[in-house]
Amino acid sequence: MSEALSKQLAVGVVGLGRIGTHHVHTLLGLDGVSISVTDADPERARRVADELGVQAVATPEALLEAGVDALVIATSTPSHAPLLQLAAASAVAAFCEKPVALDLGTLDRVRDAVERAGIVVQVGFQRRFDAGYEAAREAVVAGDVGKILVMRAATHDPVPPPAEYIAASGGIFADLHIHDFDAVRFVSGEEITQVYADGAALDAPWVDELDDADVAAAILRLSGGGLVIVSGTRRDPLGYDVRLEVFGTAHSIAVGTDTRSPLRSVEPGATRPQVPAYRDFWDRFESAYRKELAAFVETVRAGAPSPCPLAEARAALAVALAAERSRAERRPITIEEVGLAPEPPNG
Repeated sequence: MSEALSKQLAVGVVGLGRIGTHHVHTLLGLDGVSISVTDADPERARRVADELGVQAVATPEALLEAGVDALVIATSTPSHAPLLQLAAASAVAAFCEKPVALDLGTLDRVRDAVERAGIVVQVGFQRRFDAGYEAAREAVVAGDVGKILVMRAATHDPVPPPAEYIAASGGIFADLHIHDFDAVRFVSGEEITQVYADGAALDAPWVDELDDADVAAAILRLSGGGLVIVSGTRRDPLGYDVRLEVFGTAHSIAVGTDTRSPLRSVEPGATRPQVPAYRDFWDRFESAYRKELAAFVETVRAGAPSPCPLAEARAALAVALAAERSRAERRPITIEEVGLAPEPPNG
């Protein structure tokens, strides 16, 4: 093994909420990785550091001054772009949760800084590392599905996040459905060219006060002519429901319709599942989250291209912005209307 691949990799984790703490657990399971952490709440940083046996520092700048080789950014959305700018200024690789930014101008400035610095940035679209989504992509690439006619994508959270989270999230399309938009591009290998979307605040009336929705639906048009139906809710009483279906001229395939899917048939004689439904995002995608971070570590060590670069984040954000504009204006919106056409799907 070369020296570059065998040396200890120092990783700093910024943000220790649910996903950030999960990321620390994942990194602890990887060989040759040392971990330091920081959080806007110093007490939480000390508590997590003590529980997991890692070092806590006061700020992201302190992580960089300590000489980390890479940052894992798991903070709230508004701080993603500034932290990526900080990583670029320090020439340090970064993994960043989605969305990277809430407008294309900010994302493009981050991308320019990253390109000038020559650093690797991987965006946290973990579905790209899920075995089901990978298999669906492979089936499409191999031609097993034929020409894509229709796709259906669904993301339904078990319970809505708190108001302070939603207020800073960028809305249901940029927060919840941006994963669906990326997954559709990833699996189909096609671009999304037009969006017709709507939403409503039906579960929590205060969501409407934030000019957001907790129920959403959209029709997307693919560059190959096929249509995509997207649905989502902030609440699902049975659990965490994430699915993708692809209907083509040669085959019909689905991801996420296993025995733990939080969807129950009411047909007479239908068998009820004997296992509990997925509780949350970690329960559903634990292996994918672990795989994406392992891929990031190996990418940094090998100096390889990012498996999910900022171009992918830009493309998904453009769709989310088009969806939000469509909801507001009650008409179809093309991707060109919100910004330059995104680059072809990565991979």
